[in-house]
Amino acid sequence: MKIGLFIPCYVNQLYPNAAIATLELLQKLGAEVVYPARQTCCGQPMANSGYEHLTQSCNDLFVENFSGFDYIVAPSASCVLHVKDHLHTHTNEKAATEIRGKIYELVEFLTDILKIEKLDAHFPHKVGIHQSCHGLRGLHLAQMSELVAPAFSKPRQLLKMVNGLELTEIERADECCGFGGLFCIAEEAVSVKMGKDRIADHTKNGAEYITSPDLSCLMHMEGILHRNKSNVKIIHIAEILNSSPIKA
Repeated sequence: MKIGLFIPCYVNQLYPNAAIATLELLQKLGAEVVYPARQTCCGQPMANSGYEHLTQSCNDLFVENFSGFDYIVAPSASCVLHVKDHLHTHTNEKAATEIRGKIYELVEFLTDILKIEKLDAHFPHKVGIHQSCHGLRGLHLAQMSELVAPAFSKPRQLLKMVNGLELTEIERADECCGFGGLFCIAEEAVSVKMGKDRIADHTKNGAEYITSPDLSCLMHMEGILHRNKSNVKIIHIAEILNSSPIKA
């Protein structure tokens, strides 16, 4: 199994430890992982701004970088969803179609493709899960609360395999954190209030860490936590799943 590792630009620039954890975790699980060095932004910020017609060079380069892999995996639900829904190219549409069908966010790849049942990880902390909107309603990483349907959560499924980790509950399990890409710029006051409400829900229920498959949401909440001098930390789920057991 040959995997192309797609690291979104903001993860590469601001949270490289999450990228490294993703690589190491996939290698631990026996995958051959290749990082195409010429990869750049997938084009999501431009598309979200209403300029999808200007993303063609991003699309062409993405196809050039990631054609030929068995799977493409990334530690970002929003970027994966963008590629799944919007990757097109005039130069090789067949390759673009193939990529859209085999790109996966890390959590869904571990649960749906590798079907992981056991992890050798140790993280002795209380952890709350933030289910990002793209991951929840776009990639269906968990059940939406508004549906009358059996509950499931792929991040929770994986985190329950981590030794020492205690999952904390929250009252509003799938409420938006307020980031929303450019929404946090266009509607700053509303965005901040939503982030504060999300953090308050985790904090009052005892979370030491807030984790998610989407670092963009975690970045938004991290800014609020820092400004409020909170002891609660954010951490990408890959870093928890890749955490080393305590040696005797």
